[in-house]
Amino acid sequence: MNTYQVNQEGYYGEFGGAYVPEILHGCITELQNAYRQVLDDPSFKEEFALLLRDYVGRPSPLYLARRLSERYGCKIYLKREDLNHTGAHKINNAIGQALLAKRMGKRRIIAETGAGQHGVAVATVCSLLGLECIVYMGKTDVERQHVNVERMKMLGATVTAVTSGNMTLKDAVNEAIRDWCCHPEDTYYVIGSTVGPHPYPDLVARLQSVISEEIRRQLLEHEGRDYPDYLMACIGGGSNAAGTIYHYLDDTRVNIVLAEAGGLGIETGQSAATINLGRMGVLHGSRTLVMQDADGQVLEPYSISAGLDYPGIGPMHANLAARHRATVLAVNDDEALRAAYELTRLEGIIPALESAHALGALPKLKFCPTDIVVLTVSGRGDKDIETYLAHMPNQSAS
Repeated sequence: MNTYQVNQEGYYGEFGGAYVPEILHGCITELQNAYRQVLDDPSFKEEFALLLRDYVGRPSPLYLARRLSERYGCKIYLKREDLNHTGAHKINNAIGQALLAKRMGKRRIIAETGAGQHGVAVATVCSLLGLECIVYMGKTDVERQHVNVERMKMLGATVTAVTSGNMTLKDAVNEAIRDWCCHPEDTYYVIGSTVGPHPYPDLVARLQSVISEEIRRQLLEHEGRDYPDYLMACIGGGSNAAGTIYHYLDDTRVNIVLAEAGGLGIETGQSAATINLGRMGVLHGSRTLVMQDADGQVLEPYSISAGLDYPGIGPMHANLAARHRATVLAVNDDEALRAAYELTRLEGIIPALESAHALGALPKLKFCPTDIVVLTVSGRGDKDIETYLAHMPNQSAS
């Protein structure tokens, strides 16, 4: 069967694989050998499911946004990952990987974070499970996500500000990998998105697939059918999108629409639209599309959203775009801001800036009145309030 899932070698089509320093080969091989065995273990499944239900608050609601639906002439359901404990989808993956780390005998957890949501989720779970936690975060992001930094510290994590490069997400990943190289025996690296060497893209996608699993069940309840006409999500590295589409990858009745960060515009040089602008390369252990110059040097991305300014993309999404399974739209800063205020004024939901990019793709599509659209609101906008207030529109979106 033609499938868009990962193959045995860790590739999605021509994208993926594991390109890591020699010192990390043992860690990656250990993880490759362990992750499927652990994830398929009934006792792991039970523990994971109980924590998702009783600690995270799953299932997250599938909400029919009536006023937004009227605006776009179709039926729009919002998958409310913003209602999870810690405020985003990131907690699903953090719990799963922390449980995996414990079963592998690792007590020291490291993580990278951009907008801070993944860092908060990992710090939360480490507090819950009694694990040491070190979070790497670019200095630029530390400054624009101050509240999340304080949350991580309150939870007992050590937050290390990274001052290399553009001091954002890419640089935080670089530092986390350096740490891992120095402590390969006792350390587990909880990657926050569907990026990095195999098996991370598949591992994260599987842990986040609880989202699409719930969508199937909830749509059947709401609509009498278990698939939508459109699935929409934002992509930086791609974990909330991977979770949203996981169970629908091979169901061609479903149109997949992914929104990446256009920044000031893909023609301006101030963008994070990797699929639109990237070329094949290797970044952070994976063969994927990378924003790079003619000499192969990684270009610094830009987005108003700290969680989307990454110069690569998960190999799953690179493959979906290359094989035209997904439509990928670049949503600029101003379009995302307008969309965020529109949702806030129409539905009383303040989305994270990342999620606002998915909402910003709605005006770029033409829907039929019978179309059922499921759009994932990956996080809530509390962390972005200062940015929103600085860009408040002059008139209501009512």
